[in-house]
Amino acid sequence: MLPDRSFFYRLAEAAKAETLPRFRAGVDVVNKEARGFDPVTEGDRAAEEAIRALIEAEFPDHGILGEEHGNVGLDREHVWVIDPIDGTRAFISGVPVWGTLIGLQTNGRAVMGLIDQPFTGERYFADGNGATYSGPDGERRLQVRDCGSLSKAILFTTSPHLFVGEELAKYREIESQVRLFRYGTDCYAYALLAAGHVDLVIENSLKPYDVGGIIPVVEQAGGIMTTWDGGRPEMGGTIIAAGSRAVYEQALAILSR
Repeated sequence: MLPDRSFFYRLAEAAKAETLPRFRAGVDVVNKEARGFDPVTEGDRAAEEAIRALIEAEFPDHGILGEEHGNVGLDREHVWVIDPIDGTRAFISGVPVWGTLIGLQTNGRAVMGLIDQPFTGERYFADGNGATYSGPDGERRLQVRDCGSLSKAILFTTSPHLFVGEELAKYREIESQVRLFRYGTDCYAYALLAAGHVDLVIENSLKPYDVGGIIPVVEQAGGIMTTWDGGRPEMGGTIIAAGSRAVYEQALAILSR
């Protein structure tokens, strides 16, 4: 038996109860990196614990891959992929583009997913057959748009400072060809792509939990999401997501060189 939308929403509500009261509330931050800044908050840990508790109670035979509390049963047929707060830097800065990402993989393939933004009250959900949006302005099917070409595209990335060397050169080449580029939107960029507001997202250094909840939303809204060499994106790494085949192929031609 697989979960339905109501169960995903239960998971989102459980996470929201831990994250939203801590947002813009001066939370304590722990740095996970000795030589850089990789923040984690009490909200990250508490939200993942709440999600895991519900999954373990309802689907004890499923595996779990989580950012904060380790992995269980990754060799099982069904594996949940959890990022309790994707965009912790945005979270601690008071910017509402962070989100809770919850995905379900079957035999290693991302099949269901949720991008939840508790502060704005928006949910982007994929159930295996299609993707839907629900939020302050109602509910509707998610559908990417086709802007026609790279020169007409809106491009998002979390930060160009995350690219170095050849990766930076490739990213800058694409950036120089698009109509508009924006930074700093974390998982929200993919939600906007699935909703047909932007056309291209390019990122690197992503972990499986950064993409697990996103892949089904993008793909089931009609978009394309792969690694820079055209492979499946479930393991993260260098990632491209596009709303149309034309934009994807033009960008990939640069990224895969």
